Amino acid sequence: MQQEPWKIQLGELDKKLGVVVLEESAEKVVATMPVAGNTQSFGLLHGGAMACLAEAVGSWAAVIHASTLGKVAVGVDINATHHASGREGLVTATATVLKLGKTLCSHEIVITDEEERRLCTARITNALVSPRTEGK
Repeated sequence: MQQEPWKIQLGELDKKLGVVVLEESAEKVVATMPVAGNTQSFGLLHGGAMACLAEAVGSWAAVIHASTLGKVAVGVDINATHHASGREGLVTATATVLKLGKTLCSHEIVITDEEERRLCTARITNALVSPRTEGK
């Protein structure tokens, strides 16, 4: 069976963070990441690790949507608000669509802990552009 062109392939940073994708579509991407190995100096989940996870799931959803238009997704904006600290276990990031357009798409990402406490809310916007041809 041939793999879809948009099938999520983990990047090196995703692998280092321990990201595992559970669900994937243009409307919703869900992934987990362990707190262990992604902490800051006080032993809490690093806010940068949460921002990386948020960007990953939001961008993956945008890539899936872009592929249906013959385009590629390019991140143009991300913001994140940290509400609470992750201390142990797994966190889950869920990217849900806000807008799927022809030139832009936006997703909201909510990161929760195993007790379903909201740790972070993020929003990402991706431009949808024509793929570059070789040499240009």
